[in-house]
Amino acid sequence: MQEIFQRIKKIEVKIRTAVDTNMHGDFKSVFKGTGLEFDEVRTYQYGDDIRTIDWNVTAKGHGTFVKTFHEDREQSVYFIIDVSASQNVGKNGAQKIDLAREICAVLALSANKEESQISLIAFSDQKEKYVKPGKGLKHVYWLVNELYTLQPKSTNTSLSDALSFSAGIIKKKSVIILISDFIDENYENGLRALARKHSLVVIHLADKSEQKIPSLGIVPVYDPELKKTIWTNTSSFSFRKKINAKFADTKSKLELLCKQNKAKFASFSTQEDYVPTLIKLFKIRKNN
Repeated sequence: MQEIFQRIKKIEVKIRTAVDTNMHGDFKSVFKGTGLEFDEVRTYQYGDDIRTIDWNVTAKGHGTFVKTFHEDREQSVYFIIDVSASQNVGKNGAQKIDLAREICAVLALSANKEESQISLIAFSDQKEKYVKPGKGLKHVYWLVNELYTLQPKSTNTSLSDALSFSAGIIKKKSVIILISDFIDENYENGLRALARKHSLVVIHLADKSEQKIPSLGIVPVYDPELKKTIWTNTSSFSFRKKINAKFADTKSKLELLCKQNKAKFASFSTQEDYVPTLIKLFKIRKNN
């Protein structure tokens, strides 16, 4: 585990250095709090800014009332990670789940530098692990260790249930980083709901073997989620075309959904260096 943390720290430094150099800034724009939070309504006093008048309360005829606010610089960051069996695709040590863990760890370290509250929700078709929000390097190490050592109970996926659970426990506006391969259906409403209330970052994971299946004739293909083997003609043109089209369609629809709901989107492949894409993602976040 120590070797993993050393690698993650090096990557985190590399990303922060690149962000500082190229953008004259850092992750503060992402992981810092939003500033002012609504506190209460009180009676108008001489000298109060008229822009703070709560016209809905005032209209009830019991006097003039203003909204008061308090400063809230602390941000909460939630990592929602898909740990279902479809994440175990790719070469040993370079599977989608490995990529998900590493991206989560790097960003958690960065969020910790800005004194953010950090939480983890790992899911399959059920809640696999929930780490309550906490602060400090010790908390980050514990969270990352929980993610790396987690042995999911289920192989299936339900993004809809995961998003519903998350919406139920995340009350305050937060940064939510959702990491999955999105090989699922009927999760769109849940994603829209989170995007409306929170600052949502969607990270799509993929492995090239999912789109470019080699032509091997009729071979047994094991479905890790269904836990069964299906005999498939991998040389069939229609089969290969269907696989490629399905992958492209999933990615394009997800990207459009994010754009329509003002959520940030990035796609990562297990065969590529994810650092440039991650830097680009946060550059876009800073400029918006």
